Amino acid sequence: MTDLFTPLQLGAVTLNNRVLMAPLTRRRADADHVPTDMMVEHYAQRASAGLIIAEATMAMEGNSAFWREPGIYSDAQVAGWKRVTDAVHAKGGKIFLQIWHGGRSCHPVLNNGRVPVAPSPIAITSDEVHTPEGKKAYTVPRELADDEIPGIIEGFRTAAENAKRAGFDGVEVHGANGYLLDEFLRDGSNHREGPYGGPIENRARLLLEAIEAASDVFGSDRVGVRLSPLNSFNSMKDSDPVGLVTWLAKRLNDANLAYVHLMRADFFGEQKSDVVTPFREHYKGNLILNMGYSGEEAGSAIEGGQADAVAFGVPFLANPDLPARLKVGAELNEPDPNTFYTQGEEGYIDYPTMDALAEA
Repeated sequence: MTDLFTPLQLGAVTLNNRVLMAPLTRRRADADHVPTDMMVEHYAQRASAGLIIAEATMAMEGNSAFWREPGIYSDAQVAGWKRVTDAVHAKGGKIFLQIWHGGRSCHPVLNNGRVPVAPSPIAITSDEVHTPEGKKAYTVPRELADDEIPGIIEGFRTAAENAKRAGFDGVEVHGANGYLLDEFLRDGSNHREGPYGGPIENRARLLLEAIEAASDVFGSDRVGVRLSPLNSFNSMKDSDPVGLVTWLAKRLNDANLAYVHLMRADFFGEQKSDVVTPFREHYKGNLILNMGYSGEEAGSAIEGGQADAVAFGVPFLANPDLPARLKVGAELNEPDPNTFYTQGEEGYIDYPTMDALAEA
């Protein structure tokens, strides 16, 4: 019987289990966006995941959206991430890097005054951004010109090359949560005309080109993509999320990816629909589901054929030994939201394992 603890062939990578670690931005890089000692320890602690998908990482310089998130565009960043991958591999783990462009979620204060870019000049209005000067309103982005888009695609290609140099087992292209590729994908944020606007096949063009660029570097069987067709985070919406996800499911079959990582719901409950069923019906590759799964529900989804694996976010933050806990039905540590973005060790590398608690 297929369950959470059955091995999985994910493209070219063999996983020991199907309890995956979702990408979690936690702002623990240094001021130059270089991974730190804390990050090495954090990821090594969680190496028992079937696959770690490391946090959203800037594919190219000048696109900071979180303040102290990591990058993968400098030699120092590559060296920092190499320490992370070496530590994870030393413990028998597998790790992909999520490569990312923040689009309109970037802010001039974080990028030496640079105005962010987006498919259309529409600002995020649902939240404010954290900066060294405190929380600030998002700015109206500059509409990206068609002739600038090849540079974005090359940025993803270079990011994949640097991720390969850093020792990652593959990359996940971030096409979710209201960042640049998702902004092009959904019609609530993409009002442009031309080859990258209008019908779904045009709006999806940039995402598909970024996937192709990463696949040229790693081989498509070491590339995944994350999608969030319902999530309203970052003021996102689409007029037909089921139609969008159905089109993507069919089209992504041609990409021969290691996996698709699908977020099943909306953080804020503004858009409600079943996007999992149509995606699973039409997509023939490995499907990773995410958002709010318990261990029991995740196991049922895999046993029922709804998913091939499930990615856990906050539960993995608070429980570095999450697979072991789920396997025996152990109680989980409670996460502390007050330390999610505090940039220190507390709430990042000090959550105890079952063994540590037993010895206490």
